[in-house]
Amino acid sequence: METSTRTGRPHVTARTAAVWAVLRRELERQGRELTVLDVGGGTGGFAVPLAEAGHIVTVIDSSPDALASLTRRAAEAGVAGRVRAVQGDGDALASLVEPGSADLILCHSVLEVVDEPAGVVAAIAAALRPGGAASVLVASRAAAILGRAVNGHLKAAAALVTDPAGRAGPRDTLLRRYDAAGAGDLLTAAGLQVEETHGVRVIADLLPAAVLEEDPQAVLELELELSARPPFRDVASQLHLFARRP
Repeated sequence: METSTRTGRPHVTARTAAVWAVLRRELERQGRELTVLDVGGGTGGFAVPLAEAGHIVTVIDSSPDALASLTRRAAEAGVAGRVRAVQGDGDALASLVEPGSADLILCHSVLEVVDEPAGVVAAIAAALRPGGAASVLVASRAAAILGRAVNGHLKAAAALVTDPAGRAGPRDTLLRRYDAAGAGDLLTAAGLQVEETHGVRVIADLLPAAVLEEDPQAVLELELELSARPPFRDVASQLHLFARRP
């Protein structure tokens, strides 16, 4: 995601629109400078726009190259003083963050690759202040099944259906995938209250590039319209859960 040099706001695309819609509502609801933690935030696609909006953001990521890119990106955007880079794995989150220190935590595309997702979610819950919120983005099992099936990979699709973790076999690059209920249960078990669940990339990954380029605004609007509507929500490429610590 790129950021407007004029407004400091992210150029929202259909692939991230549903997530930004939820985050913006939270930022408006809080109406103050927030302490934000972005777990697995990489090069700062979310962190830098949040910093430009006036918030203090710490990005934890295992890749030194990604963090170097984040640092350059923040400097170019004029928000280097609002963005801190910390190298570390999601599984080690509890040792990297002070309890009760964050107003908002982003955990995007992390729980499908860490060894102990329950431990990561527990660390997120502990790091939030009471009333703080977590934005959690996970890979969808249903989308992976349909994607492989329509491309003729029927054995992989069948494996995804029956595998307890939602994997397509030992060569699968992800350790697990989720449905809305399973992801919700994971957050609830850590003491978080799920307030919203949306599909992310409901249609954006299905359309030819020519369609995306011809009328990106229409694609974005349809993506947002479908993001909260089952069954469309549930077959999106990713599921976005927004939860709060009581």
